[in-house]
Amino acid sequence: MQSRVDRQLRALALAKACAACGARVRTIGHLTGLPPREALRLLFPDRMAVPRGRSPDSPEWYHGANLLHRAEASIVVALYRRLRDADFPAGEALVGAYRHYVGICQPPHRISFDRAFDLAAHTDGLWLTDTRSFSLVTCPTCHSEFLAAYGSVGRSNDHCPFCKLVQRYGTDPRVQGAFPVQPLATPSAEQLGMLVLLQLEAGPLNQHPATPLAGQHVP
Repeated sequence: MQSRVDRQLRALALAKACAACGARVRTIGHLTGLPPREALRLLFPDRMAVPRGRSPDSPEWYHGANLLHRAEASIVVALYRRLRDADFPAGEALVGAYRHYVGICQPPHRISFDRAFDLAAHTDGLWLTDTRSFSLVTCPTCHSEFLAAYGSVGRSNDHCPFCKLVQRYGTDPRVQGAFPVQPLATPSAEQLGMLVLLQLEAGPLNQHPATPLAGQHVP
């Protein structure tokens, strides 16, 4: 069982991580229990740096959002749910999922931390509400997980944002810019050397007579 000091230190560490992700004071308070004045004093000594603006309302926003926003929202919540299923606490799972999302998606990132918080809250019925507005549904065609209205069942790919992204990829520069093709990495000298050793260990019986080893000269 954690002591009071341990709980406070954990809450402060989580609050600092949320602030680094761009969270508003209100969001930090919901996730950590930190009073607003204390959050302002500890995390935002420069009051001009305090994130401002209207708080997200995802149940209304998501169904009218464009394709790229819906795809990135689905990515964030799918990452969050995987961490929750692995028994991570909700706050830590949200921070971890958001950091991962920022790392794998191209900037500018369309989902703010506050939006991610609101999406997760309305998926799990946490923090802001007891009502679940979203479910993660698995597409029967591409097998990706995407957000849909709570209780939805994936019987077709009609509402899958990832299938739609694939369909538009060849003709939509915005989709191409958001999800660029990654070039294959050039193998290093060490990797090529390991390939030679593996081929030598395999012996002549496993080599095609017309295929030379990597690095061999072909007359």
